[in-house]
Amino acid sequence: MRQKEIVLNIQPIKPIDLDDEHPVSSYETPLREDAFELSDDEKIEKIEKHFREIMTTLGLDLTDDSLNGTPHRVAKMFVKEAFSGLNPVNRPNARLFENKYKYDQMLVEKDITFYSHCEHHFVPIYGKAHVAYFSSGKVIGLSKINRFVQYFSKRPQVQERLTVQIGKELERVLNTPDVAVVLDANHLCVASRGVVDTNSKTGTAYFSGKFRDENVKREFLNYINTK
Repeated sequence: MRQKEIVLNIQPIKPIDLDDEHPVSSYETPLREDAFELSDDEKIEKIEKHFREIMTTLGLDLTDDSLNGTPHRVAKMFVKEAFSGLNPVNRPNARLFENKYKYDQMLVEKDITFYSHCEHHFVPIYGKAHVAYFSSGKVIGLSKINRFVQYFSKRPQVQERLTVQIGKELERVLNTPDVAVVLDANHLCVASRGVVDTNSKTGTAYFSGKFRDENVKREFLNYINTK
């Protein structure tokens, strides 16, 4: 019951400065103009070199069999997996279908698992995403919703920005103004360092169109809290 009350009190997120240490400037991921001039292989080569230097600075013996391949593995993971959502070539292609069944109620997909990384400390954020929309005449394959969540998650992120990015993208792709997104996440920058609180979670929400109506919003929130 306590978790339900927390979710019900979530308000729509707007890009604001949270505090002096954690500014949120825009829902667009801050990227340089030359972000994609290097190929993936070139990025991996450069990151490997720099990460090898980091490990050496920490005093690790990279001649050890267990550590020798770590710089390359980390570099490849950064470019090909953990931060692959930075590259627009990895943006999911969404095929829309006619809403032939004339379904005019909200469609909800809940408990979508996502993994991201805090952009302030580069440690994991993980949790569940809950997404809903009203069709404006088109529908999308359910797996594509998961893929959009994962695409924007695979970047250095703050949860507020991630929430808005998913919401804005679904509005664009589905050509509908009626979208809801709720994220419930664990932040290892809170759990494994600093205050070291392993029990707290962070909730964020994005509501547009019909979902700003309190009755519709309540229906959605009640649904995602139903086991």
